Amino acid sequence: MRGDGEVTVFVVDDDPGVLDSLGLLLRSDGLRSRGFASATAFLDAYDPDASGCLILDLRMPEMSGAELQSRLRSMDSHLPVIFVTAHGDVPTAVSAMKAGAVDFIQKPFTDEKLLDKVHQALELDAGRRRERAGLEAIRGHLDSLTPREREVLALVVEGKHNKNIARALGISQRTVEAHRARLMHKMDASSVPSLVQQVMRAATSRQP
Repeated sequence: MRGDGEVTVFVVDDDPGVLDSLGLLLRSDGLRSRGFASATAFLDAYDPDASGCLILDLRMPEMSGAELQSRLRSMDSHLPVIFVTAHGDVPTAVSAMKAGAVDFIQKPFTDEKLLDKVHQALELDAGRRRERAGLEAIRGHLDSLTPREREVLALVVEGKHNKNIARALGISQRTVEAHRARLMHKMDASSVPSLVQQVMRAATSRQP
């Protein structure tokens, strides 16, 4: 299950009939799907780089859907999860949603309802991946800065003017201007507000 960049809807259910019917439904909607008869089989093939979403049965032998969800969370998985079950109750549904599930659908359900939830989950996954890619780019830009450029950046973000930055760092204003131009280029920032926004995004993402 290598992350080949192709979006996949993964289905985990111990009922072979359900796996077959859901696989057929997803493929009829133009979606790539892969089925697994157990949570263990899914974990054995799991790759964190795989994009898509997971349709997960709640009650399965050996490892339940809720246990698999918990295991994926411990692995820092961002794969959106849709639970489907014939045995759900309100406390279980609430617990699953609090743990990050996209939705909790009780059987029987219509094909349209499931496909609607799947497309919502795929959009969510795509958005999360764009956000992570953006953050990785910003962190890469920050890592490329020299120590002096980092000092200038910190003061620029504070709203300091070049002459005040020069005074604070004990360097000439022309040197500050040169450092500032280089860091703006490295950060791929077209303006100071854009620069500040990138720095704030990076700082916020590191908070627990």
